[in-house]
Amino acid sequence: MKIKDIITSPGMTGFYFDDQQAIKDGAESDRFSYVGQAKTEGFSAIRQAGESISVMLILEDGQVAYGDCAAVQYSGAGGRDSLFLAQEFIPVIEDEIAPQLIGRELNSFRELAEEIDQFFREGERLHTAIRYGLTQAVLDAVAKAKKKTMTEIVAEEYDLELIAEPVPIFTQTGDDRYDNVDKMVIKHTDVMPHALINNVKDKLGENGERLLEYVEWLKNRVKKLRPTSDYLPIFHIDVYGTIGLAFDNDPQQMANYLEELAQAAKPHNLRIEGPMDSGSREEQIKDMKVLRDEVQNREIAVELVADEWCNTLEDIKMFVDQEAADVVQIKTPDLGGINNTIEAVLYCKENGVGAYQGGTCNETDRSAQICVNLALATRPDQMLAKPGMGVDEGLMIVKNEMERVLALLKARG
Repeated sequence: MKIKDIITSPGMTGFYFDDQQAIKDGAESDRFSYVGQAKTEGFSAIRQAGESISVMLILEDGQVAYGDCAAVQYSGAGGRDSLFLAQEFIPVIEDEIAPQLIGRELNSFRELAEEIDQFFREGERLHTAIRYGLTQAVLDAVAKAKKKTMTEIVAEEYDLELIAEPVPIFTQTGDDRYDNVDKMVIKHTDVMPHALINNVKDKLGENGERLLEYVEWLKNRVKKLRPTSDYLPIFHIDVYGTIGLAFDNDPQQMANYLEELAQAAKPHNLRIEGPMDSGSREEQIKDMKVLRDEVQNREIAVELVADEWCNTLEDIKMFVDQEAADVVQIKTPDLGGINNTIEAVLYCKENGVGAYQGGTCNETDRSAQICVNLALATRPDQMLAKPGMGVDEGLMIVKNEMERVLALLKARG
C-alpha cells in the first residue's frame, strides 16, 4: 500500500499557547486572559489561541489516515521549539515535505517515522510539531494498510508483549483546581490533579503555604467524595520551578518543604513535577540530582518528576543516566516523531525510572487518541488525559479510545 496524496487542514487545539516567562514574571490575570506584554519570541499576547494542522494521507485504496501537528502550551520555553502557527507551516508540509512522501510504501511505521524525524529544512530539523503530526499519520496509515490497530503495529515493530489492560490516566485541573478535583474523584481518576502551580505569590505561596494548604484540602476532599475506602489516587502536582524560586534553589530548604507536602498528602503517594527551573539542561540535571539525593537520604516519601529542560529523547536519556529523577515526563509533542516517545518510554522502563507519557493540554483529540495506542503498547506508569483543562473532555477522549482498543485486542485473543 502506497501514499497516493497528502492533504492538510488548519485546526484548533484543546487549549491555548501561554507565554510562560511572562507568567513567571508575575503577569496579572484578568479572568481567563492576562494583562501585559508578551516576553517570549513569537507571541503576540501572553495567552493566545492554540493552533494545529491535520495531515491526511490518502492511501491507494481510498482510505484516509491522519494525525495532528501540535505544540505544547508553553512553546518557546525551557529549550522547546518556537511558537507553532498553522499559516506559517502548512506551506512547508504541502510544498516541501509532501513530495518526499507521496508514492512511499507503507511497509514499516518505524522505518518511515525515523526517516521523517530526520528530515532537514534550511539546515535544521523540522519543527517538533510537524514531526509529531506526520509520524502519527504514518502510524495510522500502516495500521490501515495492515488492517490492525495502531497498538498492534507498535507492539509488533518494537517486539513488545501485548497486554490488554488499561494504563493509569493522569488528569489535570488547570487553574480551576478545586471544582475540577470533584470531577476527578467522581470519575475515579488514577492520578491527579496537576494543579498548575506556576506562580509563587498566588499559587505556591512565598513560603509554600498556599500549596501546602491545597494538598491538605485535596486529601480531605478525596476522602469525603471517594466512592470506596480503597480509592487512593496518586497526587501528582506540577510546580513549574516555583519551589526553587521560593526557597532560593537550596536543596535542604526544598527538601524540608517537600517533607511537609508528603506528610500532608499521606496516605496518598506524592509526585512533584519540575521543582526548580535551573535555566539549562546541564544545570537542571545537576540540581535535580542533588535534590533527589537529599530526598532519598532523608527517606522523604515524594517522587521527583523531570519536566523542564527534559524535552528530547537525548534529554530524557541524560536525565535517566544521571539518576536525576524518579519519574520522567515524556512530553510527546516536544519529542517530535512519536517513534521517539516509544523509545523514551522503553528506555525509562529498561533503566528502572518511572515513565510518564505526558503531552500538553494544547493538543487535539486525534493526537490524544494516537498517544493512547502508544501507551497501550509500551506500558508507561501513567499517561496524560488530554487535550484541554476541563477534565471531562480529555478524560473522555483518552479513556474511550483506551477501552475501544482494549476491547478489540481482547476480541482477537
